[in-house]
Amino acid sequence: MKRFCLRALLCAGLLAPLPVHAQVPYEKELLRLAEILGSLHYLRNLCGEEGGIWRNEMQKLIEIEKPDEAHRSRMIANFNRGYRSYGELYRQCTPMAVQVIERYTEEGGKIAETMSGRYGP
Repeated sequence: MKRFCLRALLCAGLLAPLPVHAQVPYEKELLRLAEILGSLHYLRNLCGEEGGIWRNEMQKLIEIEKPDEAHRSRMIANFNRGYRSYGELYRQCTPMAVQVIERYTEEGGKIAETMSGRYGP
């Protein structure tokens, strides 16, 4: 299973601050990654992971990206949508929840690879 880490994107220099009102060429991928982070934050804690690892990763993403207010709001909305959507479906860790965690970890890894390959240095 591929593991993704926001730190890899940061180290690659991919998520450098953009000028205010700049169009983000990887916005679709970035918003999907935010949604995945929100989903993982809910599900991983539900399944025994303690702490705010995934929320902290989202905060780091916002800090590095330095989005304008509209983009920041979209990123946060996607994170919250991912969190809430699974909060409505799962109240306890189930085998299906574990499968979702695995699938989203893989998808997040693919997004990170794609973004790094396409927009990295």
